[in-house]
Amino acid sequence: MCFVFLIGAIAPRFALFLTWLFSDRISRAISSNFFAFLGFLFLPYTTFFYTFAYAPIGGVSGIGWLFVVLGLLLDFGSYGGGGATARRRRNRV
Repeated sequence: MCFVFLIGAIAPRFALFLTWLFSDRISRAISSNFFAFLGFLFLPYTTFFYTFAYAPIGGVSGIGWLFVVLGLLLDFGSYGGGGATARRRRNRV
């Protein structure tokens, strides 16, 4: 699992795919396959951190929520960074 977590820092969608393929953590953490798929498409870091912060008995608590918020900030940053790069590229031409 540590290897998958390290991959998640670079490629969260690939890490989510490996997690789905080799374990049942995603199905335990997210009850609906639809929401898991939406998270995979639109918020991969948040979904990845939520999946690994989820404990079967108590859910996400404590420092786990800090990691989920960090994932949300990483997702928003990647969307904002992509828009800024597109504007620079468009203004250069």
